[in-house]
Amino acid sequence: MKKLTLTFLVFMLLFLGVSCSDNSDDTNQNSDSPTLVEFNKPKGFPNVVIPEDNPQTVEGIKLGRMLYYDRILDKDSSRACASCHLQNLSFSSPGAGRDVMAHVNMAWQSQWLWDGKVEGTLEEVMIFEAKDFFEANLDRLRNHPTYPDLFEDAFGTDKITYQACANALAQFTRTMVSFNSKYDKFLSGQAQFSESEERGYDLFYSEKGDCFHCHGNALLTDRVFHNTGVDPALIDIGLGAVTGKVEDFGKFKTPTLRNIEMSAPYMHDGRFQTLEEVLDFYNAGGGFGTNVDPLMRPLGLDEQDKSDLIAFLKTFTDSTFLTNPKFANPFEE
Repeated sequence: MKKLTLTFLVFMLLFLGVSCSDNSDDTNQNSDSPTLVEFNKPKGFPNVVIPEDNPQTVEGIKLGRMLYYDRILDKDSSRACASCHLQNLSFSSPGAGRDVMAHVNMAWQSQWLWDGKVEGTLEEVMIFEAKDFFEANLDRLRNHPTYPDLFEDAFGTDKITYQACANALAQFTRTMVSFNSKYDKFLSGQAQFSESEERGYDLFYSEKGDCFHCHGNALLTDRVFHNTGVDPALIDIGLGAVTGKVEDFGKFKTPTLRNIEMSAPYMHDGRFQTLEEVLDFYNAGGGFGTNVDPLMRPLGLDEQDKSDLIAFLKTFTDSTFLTNPKFANPFEE
């Protein structure tokens, strides 16, 4: 009996020793794994689906932020994402030809660019950016002194591919959420509107102001395409060039109104420099031509109405988003 007991004790000690050793190895392995980050959806915003094969991580977001600001991604190093998407302008900028759409609340988008040329997840549009827009020379990243280690930290491998670049960029841009404007604080009871802002709020959500049909949710965009008649000659046919459907000629994606005060010029071709010009256009009933959206009609706003609407539109400005150091150039820290 004693011999059996002794044998049992030796067996248990060996078993526990192996178990402890295994657990120690697991701990070391986990410590080398990317650190998961929870995506915190603002109250009132739609749900976000995070791809299972590209979860948000500290290391992935860090890498994506660097790629966003680094001209190395461009085939001739002449530009980076941040060259056209400036943080103080709500990650937009004035541009020639089509205006630069703001990079804000991209986690909720599935159709991209003014004409919807790219459709799908953030990862899919970032593949387009890396491979087709920037025509990235991946060997430059592979031969870089630090990027291989950063990809290793983010994805567990130093193999640098277009997909890996896209995944990192998607993780970073998914964090670029604007939700802390005076408008948001008003909705949560943390701020009060001025009399002019309150009148503008009422107009915005009324049939008279008629803004809410396209901008009346938490994202301040219906995320679809409309022809407002801004280009009656259809010099740029927008969505129609993508679908080939005549009924889509002149349709362009509804931009968000978040930080709209900071993202001039306006419309797909940047023809309006001020919010006053935009309101004058809509107040007159939009433009003319074929396929103009039936929502377009004269509004009958007087000067006080327009002033109040502009005061309200400025409550969408989110200064914390425009100055958040987590979104700023990491090479200037």
